[in-house]
Amino acid sequence: MAPTVILQPAGRSLCDEPLRIAVRGLAPEQPVTLRAALRDEKGALFRAHARYRADAAGLLDLERAPALGGSFAGLEPMGLLWAMQPDRPFWRLIKRDVQTPFVVELEVLDGHEPEPGTLLARAVHERHFLSPGVRRVPVREGRVRATLFLPPGPGPFPGIVDLFGLGGGLLEYRASLLAGKGFAVMALAYYNYDDLPKDIDVIHLEYFEEAVNYLLSHPQVKGPGIGLLGTSKGGELGLAMASFLKGITAAVIINGSVAAVGATIYYKEESVLPVTIMRNRVKMTKDGIKDVVDVLKSPLEDRKSFIPVERSDTTFLFLVGQDDHNWKSEFYANEVSKRLQAHGKKKPQIICYPETGHYIEVPYFPLCKAALHNLVGAPIVYGGEPRAHAMAQVDAWKQLQIFFHKHLGSKVGTIPAKL
Repeated sequence: MAPTVILQPAGRSLCDEPLRIAVRGLAPEQPVTLRAALRDEKGALFRAHARYRADAAGLLDLERAPALGGSFAGLEPMGLLWAMQPDRPFWRLIKRDVQTPFVVELEVLDGHEPEPGTLLARAVHERHFLSPGVRRVPVREGRVRATLFLPPGPGPFPGIVDLFGLGGGLLEYRASLLAGKGFAVMALAYYNYDDLPKDIDVIHLEYFEEAVNYLLSHPQVKGPGIGLLGTSKGGELGLAMASFLKGITAAVIINGSVAAVGATIYYKEESVLPVTIMRNRVKMTKDGIKDVVDVLKSPLEDRKSFIPVERSDTTFLFLVGQDDHNWKSEFYANEVSKRLQAHGKKKPQIICYPETGHYIEVPYFPLCKAALHNLVGAPIVYGGEPRAHAMAQVDAWKQLQIFFHKHLGSKVGTIPAKL
């Protein structure tokens, strides 16, 4: 019997779903090398490989067989996806068109590297971003530029505004996947998209207020409040929105800053000024990449930059990478907690992930350890170790769903992702 790749689910799966990979029809104890590859929408090739040995019956099941080396080692059923690395330097995997899948190619080769032999079997698998029945609705209302994802069914559904970080544009892949869990999720652009400002010198929270009000007034969104999900700069903006705006019941902040960074935040007659940047504190890694983790002055010293979170009645969950080198996310989360409690507010939940970097993505996305930083104008190190970071992404995805279901009052269960 010729070797065959067996995948469960077979031809397609959602990007946050685990994929079971097995090969049958091998010789007993046969050494093989498995390779996985996908090409992003800009043509960058992401690849991983691992060496395995079939069992006595000629079966290789990645849920039972440890990798013997390669891009990773040990029992890692999803390693061929999370351990992928790009063929160009400082490149982050991003999905821009959620209506098309990433196509993963899997190959089984005889023997072990450095010189694996004949191609024994191959398979192609699609990783999708839209659950069956999820509706994608472009939003151009007033100044708001966004995309709303609605679950199947009549609703109304709990609403969430989803914000990404520097670079701008409109990223939809987290919102589209989250809508499959029973939430109405609006991916919100705030600069460098359509007719929005091209850069981010100043932030006017009135724009975000308009977006919140749009979502709250949508007939398929249940009130009385909505959720916020923000990563990096989006986490900083989420804290500012929760501090100044009404209608935000629950917020998940992923590696966000409690200091305004790089731009003044305005709301009506008030402003939060940007924290001082101390460029002399830039360090270089042994690979010659900038490390900016110590560059921002503490908002405890630079008090004008501290976002006034004590005004907020929002319930918070902070998801923190303890090896975040973009800025001091764990310190910021703890300072928010202290400030809230000092003003008689509820203590936020903080979940810290060791050896986890800045970009905590949806499950099974590969770690982006270093990439171009728009504010710095050069590549910086973002931190994280691949396996620990991959585990953190799976857990963080589960935790934020549990949190939003609990505080926004939905009844839909989560779909578990696991490594």
